Amino acid sequence: MTYKVKVENVSKVYDLNRSKVAKILSLFTMGHFYKEKPYYALRDINFEVASGDSVGIIGLNGSGKSTLSDLLGQVTVPTTGKVRINGRSSLIAINAGLNNDLTGEENIRMKCLMHGMSEETIDERYQDIVDFSELGEEFIKQPIKSYSSGMRSRLGFSIAIHTDPDVLIVDEALSVGDETFSNKCIERMKQFQQQGKTIFFVSHSAAQIKKMCNKALWVHYGEMKEYGEADPIVSEYVKFIREFKDMTKEEQLSYKSKMTKKQQEKGDQMEVSTYRRPLYRYIPAISIFALFIYSVLLQLNIF
Repeated sequence: MTYKVKVENVSKVYDLNRSKVAKILSLFTMGHFYKEKPYYALRDINFEVASGDSVGIIGLNGSGKSTLSDLLGQVTVPTTGKVRINGRSSLIAINAGLNNDLTGEENIRMKCLMHGMSEETIDERYQDIVDFSELGEEFIKQPIKSYSSGMRSRLGFSIAIHTDPDVLIVDEALSVGDETFSNKCIERMKQFQQQGKTIFFVSHSAAQIKKMCNKALWVHYGEMKEYGEADPIVSEYVKFIREFKDMTKEEQLSYKSKMTKKQQEKGDQMEVSTYRRPLYRYIPAISIFALFIYSVLLQLNIF
């Protein structure tokens, strides 16, 4: 197997119809009385990454960077297409996989268990995780709902790097907190690179991308605009950002509205077979309906 990560014809579609009544009704009518409003968060994404590559994911807010990160981190699954990962991935985002009601210590143990670590291994690495996070024993015993975004990021990053993933996805986790801690995280990521691990790095900082990554992937409103060597793509992206910032506020909003509308139009145009509801989504409704019929028949002494 020559690749570490392979993304094949991946699309992620969300339903913008937020009517809960309509969605509940659709479960009992197999979708016949429910009008979906499909929206392409990502559309037909294809790329391949080798071991040791570091890929910077860039794009405007709302272009699909975090959606792609969730797919790579196996937090969600694509609507169509496949994400193939040769190994174990770990997503680092400010709130990824952390339980607000648990303490920092409890989150450490829960996340490590989810990554398949034994209790013994967790005990061995626990103090290293706490020390790297720099949260101290006082805060690590507190529920993380009391943490700042920077503290959450510290804890998430520290846990992830100590689970020894094959593929590390860092989604804006270094954009909060102090520069000293960010630099420490970058140094640890460089050690991962030297070990031949694959890294995806989502950041708005062109300087960080150029410093950390040998490849770049530019996502533009759900579509992959460019993928390849980092320097030329990041330079092109910086040029685009400068032109975008030179627009008036009204022009920026008009541009974003136009691009978002295209994502919705592409969803409206797609074939039913492309976005058909998987049969398993109807199993709960079918089961409830069957139990209802069975109970009625029992009352009628049919059985």
